[in-house]
Amino acid sequence: MLSLRFAIPTANSLVPSKPKPRPGLVQTGANQTDFLSSRFYNIPKGYDYRLEAATTDVANRRVMEAEEEVEVVELPPGLSRDLMPKHVAVIMDGNGRWAKQRGLQTSAGHEAGVKSLREMVELCCQWGIQVLTVFAFSAENWIRPKVEVDFLLSLFERALKTEVESFSRGGIRISVIGDSSKLPESLQKLISEVEEMTKNNTRLQLIVAVSYSGKYDVVQACRSIAEKAKDGQIQLEDIDEGLIEQELETNCTEHPYPDLLIRTSGELRVSNFLLWQLAYTELFFIQELWPDFGKDEFVEALTSYQQRQRRFGARHS
Repeated sequence: MLSLRFAIPTANSLVPSKPKPRPGLVQTGANQTDFLSSRFYNIPKGYDYRLEAATTDVANRRVMEAEEEVEVVELPPGLSRDLMPKHVAVIMDGNGRWAKQRGLQTSAGHEAGVKSLREMVELCCQWGIQVLTVFAFSAENWIRPKVEVDFLLSLFERALKTEVESFSRGGIRISVIGDSSKLPESLQKLISEVEEMTKNNTRLQLIVAVSYSGKYDVVQACRSIAEKAKDGQIQLEDIDEGLIEQELETNCTEHPYPDLLIRTSGELRVSNFLLWQLAYTELFFIQELWPDFGKDEFVEALTSYQQRQRRFGARHS
């Protein structure tokens, strides 16, 4: 169920293919509707809803057309598209240690970590992975020095502002999970705007866990179910795994359960991340610190995943 980068007998014989250069993101026009809004033009009120619907339809059509035109990139040797995980989760660990090893401020490590995430998003798009969930800021991280916490939140806000247009053009949907009530109001507002702007994109869903913990997720789901039971919306016998799963924060995606969890920096734990959702997830631990995690390391993790047999409790003859 987990990997420490030991050699694993290859179960799938694959013909190596020659990788192609990575193409850039494809423009979809999904972010080109705001300038047509009645906020900027004196459009008669009676026609506003028609313009909004028309521009939304055009944007959605352009998104779908652009996603259909995306070049199919050959996979690195040894990987199979048929065996690619639908959902990959990542605990991005080691930014601080990376900076310390180089005599830099912790903030420099976090900046380098953003670059690693940007590359991983691009690779997921090219290789057909549908959902990428990253642990950006845990509920426990609030106890870190205030200067580091403030920097992390400002870095996240800045990254959202600078990347949202390219993500939108690339057909990437952004979702944020976690206890957003603790975040600055400006960041809460920005998250809502980004989620709304990218909600129709289907090439990749990037789920960012901020102020998140697995225990929090289960507790908030239980509270929601208790409220519904109190109001008579559900009965005791209605409560089952399916109902709980509907109330978890990962209900924002069609594939809520990661097939593969990657943790960098050599730590061998899940650190209160997606505790319910990781029940049958394959685990891969790697020594590289997150800023050093790139294409080669991602290929290694995916190769390990594709060589495993997933039985989900059954016995294969």
